[in-house]
This record gives sequence, C-alpha cells and structure tokens, in this order.
Amino acid sequence: MTRDIERTIEFEFVRATENAALVASLHWLGRGNKEAADEAACDAIRGVMGMVDIAGECMIGEGIKDKAPGIFLGDKLGTWKEGSPRFEIALDPIDGTSNIAKGLPNSISVMGATLVDAGKPGIRNLPGFYCEKLSYGPKVIAYMQKLGMKHIKLDNSVEDTLPLVAAALGKRVSELVIVTLDRPRNQHIIDQVRAVGASLRMVSDGDITAAVAPSLPDSGVDLYWGIGGTPEAILTAIGLKCLGGNIQSRMWFKTEAEKQEQCAGMLHEDISKIYHVDDLVLSESAIFCATGISDSPLLPGVKFIGRTATTQSILMRAKSKTVRYIRAEHNLEHKRIPMGHDKGYHHI
Repeated sequence: MTRDIERTIEFEFVRATENAALVASLHWLGRGNKEAADEAACDAIRGVMGMVDIAGECMIGEGIKDKAPGIFLGDKLGTWKEGSPRFEIALDPIDGTSNIAKGLPNSISVMGATLVDAGKPGIRNLPGFYCEKLSYGPKVIAYMQKLGMKHIKLDNSVEDTLPLVAAALGKRVSELVIVTLDRPRNQHIIDQVRAVGASLRMVSDGDITAAVAPSLPDSGVDLYWGIGGTPEAILTAIGLKCLGGNIQSRMWFKTEAEKQEQCAGMLHEDISKIYHVDDLVLSESAIFCATGISDSPLLPGVKFIGRTATTQSILMRAKSKTVRYIRAEHNLEHKRIPMGHDKGYHHI
C-alpha cells in the first residue's frame, strides 16, 4: 500500500493555525496593534512547523504589501531533513489583522499546501498585490454546465449574473447574500447589488472567509465579488480546490505605473488573463486548513471560559474531498506552544 503523505501530515497544519489563533486572540484581540498580533501568529506557525518532518517552501506569504512582519516568499518551513516530502505552502497567519486590532469579527489563521510531485509546481504565484475576484460554489458550476456554459463570467454585470446564481441555488435574487470588501474600489459592485435588490454584506478586512463561504452549504453566503488581495485569492483557490467551488481572479492595479512595476517579469504573459482554481492550484494534491480567531462566516472565533480556550477549525483535502470541522479545548494551565524565535515551548 502506498503511503498517503498528505493524510499523515494534514493535522500538523491544524496545530499550527490553532496555536496562531490562540496567541492572537488571547494577547492581541482588540489591543490596537495588528503588527504585534501578526508577528506572534507567525512565530507560533514557525514553531509548530519547525517540528514537522517536511521540506516546506513558502510560495504565498504575507507582510510585503503592508510591510508587516511575516513569513515571506521563499522562507523554509519544516525540518528539511533528508528524504522529507516537499510541500509548497501558502499561508496568512492572520487574515483580518485590522479586525484583530479593533476587536472585530472576521479573522482567521489559514494555511494551504500542495505536495510537490516530480518537481512539478503546485501553487501559482501572481505578482500583483490586488485582483478582481468572483467566488461561487459547486451548485453554480453544475447549473452553468447544464446550460452548456463553462462558468459565469467575471466581466458580466451584477444584473446579468445574479439571476443565474439565483436559479442555480433555487432562490429569488432578493434572497441572495453577496459579500464584498468595504472599500471605495468596490463601490461599483456595492451599487449594482443594491440596485438589483439582493442582500449585501460588507466585511472590513479579511476576505478569505467570505470567498470560501459560498462553497460551504451552511455559510449563509451565496457569492463573493470584489477587489482584494492576490495572496488571499490564491489561498481561497486552495480551499475551493478541496470543495469543488471556483474563484475567478484577474490582477488589478491602481495605476499604470503600478502595473509596470509589479508585472515586470511577465513579459510573455497576458496580464489581463482571468485565472480559475485550476490555474492557481496546479497540483491535484491540496490541503487547506483554518482556525477562527474572531467569528466569521467560515468559523466561530476562539472562546475563553476561565482558563480554557475553545478553538474551531476546518481541515480539508482535495484528493478525498473530506471536510473536517475540529473543535478543540485547550487547558491554558497546561498548554505550551512551540515558538519559532527560540524553538522553545512557552506558556500562553
């Protein structure tokens, strides 16, 4: 029987996001310091992954766009012992750092990974900081295929798209719930959704939860549409690879100068290309996990009762299409977390 490396290693990623969520929520939720929260979550992830026998390379990190402390492109995670399986890793120790600082909902710690097979790349990294995104679930995909169409189109108007989504989900347009980031750059989407009479939910920060949610049956979100961070789009794509949903992404730039600067290396590629899940996650191997820090459409946040903390996590794999919801209780009198800065265990 061939050893299933993913199955052996998948829970280590959950331990990493659990610990990142614990240190972020216990020490930094509502404290007004998103950089310190991000640094602590990164340290916790480094500490856990530093004990895992993999050769992990960070392909999608965080921290560059907003100059926050982070785990960056090319950073190594794992022991890198000889013979360790190679993984390409995408992560955001805190998606929703501003929410953490303000004590607001909608923040998670999230990781994705693909097993490197015969040297073939697993995760596509796009150079643009921002991209347009349209995310939807398997029912919408199946309905469009039934109509003889591959997918709904990112370039179509909200007015043209929402009736198709409503028909796919067996709803009226007025019953649909659309989520977008509350940013001036998304005002055209906000205006269109309101004009057609659908229900709109705006999130102030952290759009991975909102973009994964339409592919989960009980999330209460039907569609995500908006311009947000490119690393978050790729992490979303890893989750949707496991769930059978799709995200359409196209790089977006504030200015022509920004486009030239960020895409200098894409000399022979179409910068206006729309990328789908299989364009962003090239491997059939994919692991996605996240732990709630504060409540979101994807997961409840960390709850503290006395010296006990309860975390809620999601773990899924593309190969098996298994989705696990993991509720863990942590006794803080005994809990010790490995931290990357000194490779030691620390009480929290």
